Amino acid sequence: MMVTTAWVEQLFKIVAKTHYKTSYNDKINVEETFLANDLNGQTIALAAMFQFAAGVEQLAKTGHVKSEEFEVAVNSLFNQNPSDALNVYGGLESLETGLSFLIANLSRSPKRSSDCIRYVMGILHLQKQLSKHQSMLEVIANRLDKSRLQLDHFTPTHENVVAGLADIYADTISTFSFRIQVMGEYQFLQQTRIANQIRTLLFAGVRSAVLWRQFGGNRLKAIYQRTSILAMAQSLQKELQQQQLH
Repeated sequence: MMVTTAWVEQLFKIVAKTHYKTSYNDKINVEETFLANDLNGQTIALAAMFQFAAGVEQLAKTGHVKSEEFEVAVNSLFNQNPSDALNVYGGLESLETGLSFLIANLSRSPKRSSDCIRYVMGILHLQKQLSKHQSMLEVIANRLDKSRLQLDHFTPTHENVVAGLADIYADTISTFSFRIQVMGEYQFLQQTRIANQIRTLLFAGVRSAVLWRQFGGNRLKAIYQRTSILAMAQSLQKELQQQQLH
């Protein structure tokens, strides 16, 4: 029997429920702890997507990304059985940058980034495309299980681990006709290390898009729930700030 990575298994379930209703009264039990129409879970997943998209932008334009934030992205791909949305990323403190970018973009702040928004929209489109390809999902699940074995010998952000994750993305999701065009400095984009990190961040972004859909997220609802999502993100940011004071 095939052993699959849990978050990919959840995407199999989403594929099987393609025609489910998403009204506020229709709650679908995707998993005991993962309920559709969970605004908190959707907001956390969106914050992660914005954080990883911001990391892509930073790498492309400066050649650097915060190591701790990159590690959050890598670990999210390997986290098989999270107890809740925050557990995927290691806690609220791990998404501080993502919450800031999400709030800035939803509130139309001058600090918002058009490239970051474009990457997030691209990530959501890729996840939707991926959900239509079960054979590709199986390949991703099997290769992630093999990549996890490297963690017995290397740290999550070791170049060997990152190269393996980048290869999975390049061999699967990156083969779709739609590709995210990363804008930045040629001197950085041509470097293998940076290219691998960018692919890994995009891969983690797609994983977060899977989580977002598990919690009932979809594009239409995101438009109509913009104010509610912004309020939830601001509430989470305030909670994080209070945590940091203690």
